[in-house]
Amino acid sequence: MIVEVLVALLVGGLILYLVQKNKKQILKTEDGWWGAGAPPDGEEDTSIRPFSVSTSREELEDLYRRIDQTRPVSSLEDSRFHFGFNSEHLQKVVSYWRNDFDWKKQIDKLNKYPHFKTKIEGIDIHYIHVTPKKVPQGTTPIPIIMVHGWPGSFYEFYGTIPLLTEPTDPSDLVFEVVCPSIPGYGYSEAPHKQGFDSVCAARIFHKLMKRLGFQQYYAHGGDWGWLVTTNMAQLEPQNITGLHINFAPPPRYSPTILLSILLGRHFPNLFGFTNFDIERLYPATKKLLIESAKESGYMHIQATKPDTVGRGLNDSPVGLAAYILEKFSTWTNNEFRDLEDGGLTRKFSLDDLLTNVMIYWTTGCIIPSMRFYKENFLQGLNPPHVRLPVSVPTGFACFPNELLHAPKLWVKQKFVNLVTYTVMARGGHFAAMEEPQLMAADIQNFAKIMETKKKK
Repeated sequence: MIVEVLVALLVGGLILYLVQKNKKQILKTEDGWWGAGAPPDGEEDTSIRPFSVSTSREELEDLYRRIDQTRPVSSLEDSRFHFGFNSEHLQKVVSYWRNDFDWKKQIDKLNKYPHFKTKIEGIDIHYIHVTPKKVPQGTTPIPIIMVHGWPGSFYEFYGTIPLLTEPTDPSDLVFEVVCPSIPGYGYSEAPHKQGFDSVCAARIFHKLMKRLGFQQYYAHGGDWGWLVTTNMAQLEPQNITGLHINFAPPPRYSPTILLSILLGRHFPNLFGFTNFDIERLYPATKKLLIESAKESGYMHIQATKPDTVGRGLNDSPVGLAAYILEKFSTWTNNEFRDLEDGGLTRKFSLDDLLTNVMIYWTTGCIIPSMRFYKENFLQGLNPPHVRLPVSVPTGFACFPNELLHAPKLWVKQKFVNLVTYTVMARGGHFAAMEEPQLMAADIQNFAKIMETKKKK
């Protein structure tokens, strides 16, 4: 009798373990209030208000006055971009900005798509909402939310949006695109209280999508957008049809990942490493430690004392441009550090780069955008969302010049339902802006697989 009881307990415990192991874990969160002062009595205003980007003569005159009063500094001889943004080349960029850049023309480009604002948890959330002009008969557009990072903005997706909403290939899916600005970025209001992290942004974006009438939708993100959309998938997996990302640094170095780093070069097949993985990971000291150290100084500043350096950047348009544009050089390709011009216009136009800078300058959002780092790192290195796997079907676009390479094995440690893993032909950190056609094609491929599965 005792043996039977022990066997029954053992079997029951095993079944319970397997059930718990396979049970989808959901990230927990609570509503917040990020407006100034105490929350008002009554219901929150849920109205959606049209918005358009504008400027004034006073705004431009103030910008030009500040540019004219900048104090140029000589770069070290033959330093190129190894000490940061080369000062001699910065003067050329600033001259173009002051004399040739047409902000009013770029505003017309920004207003090409419909902008809106709506109040959620006490702050105004800005977003663009692009509906397709033509939808094949018998189909409905597929909703997708696309989330930017730092030091980018919703503008990063302007090249990708028409490829998703107006595809030229009849076999392609037609999307309905929502691109919000993270609170504290661009035209979204900054939180007035401490504690606003990626999980809060994810919760707010779920509320935004539901307010727009969507119950199920795809989500795409890179940089901070990767973490926000990942948190969206963890918070409400039933609402995310599929998650597509192009950035996936390991949330923590598990024994599997550490072992793959130690042995992967000698036993690549054991970890599923390809020649491309070996090239991007080794020598590990240089590729994973030294390169990361070279490009993460900004992160330490922003994760500790963002307001201090932010105040200087908020006052100086030239300083702001140098701080932001240096990232569009090195994060696009770290070999651009060897070039006198940082390779800035090899992948982007100055008009597009300066438009992104102007979004930061005219909204005065550089400080709150930097605070997002401190708020996230204040949660420690092991917050609940780091420990939680993502069960939502995921597609990963692996761009070769991304800041930190993520082999398929590493991505699957977090995203356990990895549907697609695509090694992209070219591109770096700002992939949607740099290679919109490649990005749109990979989103299409992933979504087609998911839509086919839904029909079965």
